[in-house]
Parts: sequence; C-alpha cells; structure tokens
Amino acid sequence: MFRVMASRRVLFTTIFLLGGCLAMDAIFCQATLFVPRRDPGPIPTGFANVSITARDGVKLEAWFRAQEGGNCVMILHGIGDSRRSSAGFAPMFLTAGYSVLTPDLRGHGTSGGDMVTYGLREKYDVLAWNTWLREHGCRRLYGLGESMGAAILIQSAALTPEFSAIVAESAYSSLRSIAQERIGQMAGFSPALIAPPILETSLVYARLRYGVVLSQVSPRESIRHAQAPILLIHGLADDRTPPWHSQALAEANQNAQLWLVPGARHTGAYATAPDEFQRRVLAWFAEHSEH
Repeated sequence: MFRVMASRRVLFTTIFLLGGCLAMDAIFCQATLFVPRRDPGPIPTGFANVSITARDGVKLEAWFRAQEGGNCVMILHGIGDSRRSSAGFAPMFLTAGYSVLTPDLRGHGTSGGDMVTYGLREKYDVLAWNTWLREHGCRRLYGLGESMGAAILIQSAALTPEFSAIVAESAYSSLRSIAQERIGQMAGFSPALIAPPILETSLVYARLRYGVVLSQVSPRESIRHAQAPILLIHGLADDRTPPWHSQALAEANQNAQLWLVPGARHTGAYATAPDEFQRRVLAWFAEHSEH
C-alpha cells in the first residue's frame, strides 16, 4: 500500500510540474508575441502621417518627410517601441539630404496587427514600404534598424536587392538564441539549464495556436543571402543582446562590416559616440550610393 501511495504521489507531482511548465511556456509565448504598445505621440514638424496595407491586410502607419534628391532612409525601431524613437535619428539624415520614413512595426504604435513575429511577417512589410517609397520618388533606398528592427532589415535584405546599403545595430543572430538568453535573464539561471525546454515548447505552442513558425527567424541565415552592403554596430557593454550576435552575423557575410563600440549598451552607440556614429553611418551610405 505504501508503495502504491508513493507511486501516486510521484505521478501527481510529475503531472503538476509538467502542467506548471506548460503554463510557463504558454505565458512566455504570449508575452513574446503580444507586446504593450507605445503611443508615438504628435507628428514631428515637417513630417506627414502615411499608411499602407500589408499583403495580409494589416494597416501599417509611418511618418514621412520628403526631400529632393531621390535618397531615402527607412528607420526601424525595436521591440515594444514606436516610430517616436526612430524619429530621433531623422535630423542627421535630413541634414544630409535624405528623405526619411519611420514606420511603426506591426503590433506597435498605431500600426495594425496584434502579433509580433520578429521578422517572419515584418520582412514583407519592409518590402511593401519599399514599393511605397519607389512610388513616391525614392531612387536609392537605405535602412537603419535598431535591435529587432535591425534583425528585420537583415531578413528583408535576403528577399530583395532593393536596398543600396543597410546599418543594423544590436541585431540578434537568431530568435532561438536570443530567446534562450532572455529566458535565462528572467529566470536568473544559466540559459543552458532552463531555457531549451521552455523555448522549444513555446515554439510548438506558437505554431499550433497561431500558425507562426518562429524557429525560421534567423538573421544569421538571412545575412548569408543579403546582397545589400551591411554595417553592423554593437555596443560592447550590451547586456541584453551580447556582442557575439553581431560578430556571428559578420562571420556569416564577408561583405559585412562590424563596428564594436566600447562602453555602449543596447542600441546605445549613438548616445555613446554621436559624432562617430553619424560619420560612420553617413559614410557607409555615401560609399554605396551607386547601388
């Protein structure tokens, strides 16, 4: 009798723990796919609010300021942010004669779409914005992406040679690797100890419930096929997305260049070294102005 009761306790404990783990996986997946929105606020002086419809019917919104010359820069923000932060980079490009587009990514700001897919769908949104820019007088397209926005730009560059050049700051090399690190950071354990089972179950949950195959999100694989010249920027003090991500991206594409910024934290290169950031980014675009 004692052995039977002990066996039942083990069984019930196992079921309880398994249920708890599955619940944790579901919560992590939900938090990953659905993020709080940040209102972009009022339109900056000189910009206009513009919109397009993505290929899946989602309405996407952006700010746009046109200038003569045909050079246009698309600036993409990171997770949980909005075009407001992207607009902070606008003056350096406007002064250099570029038109500037700052979209709210899907699931962010005032753009439609509830779900964030880390490039799986967003890369096609970038192509839709490229088409809009071409229709509005842009002959040469450039891109600046921050964090998730950087990873999305890299993924879109693998689909089309439309960009003359790209700058990607604090990009992750794959969603799988950065998710494992995020889980470890939240749990306070080494990612190798707790992250893999939670991550793998979360990926299955996302695929079964929402039909999104997040395991396919891999900027490192995308950059192998990207034709646009890519300048990778990463802060050496980045403790959210460690520098090895951009180092791995640079290793995957011999034409990419990497600038590691001492003392800069996540997406903090401009704040840490504003003059050099501006000089390097504008020089990178100018160097590839004939693409």
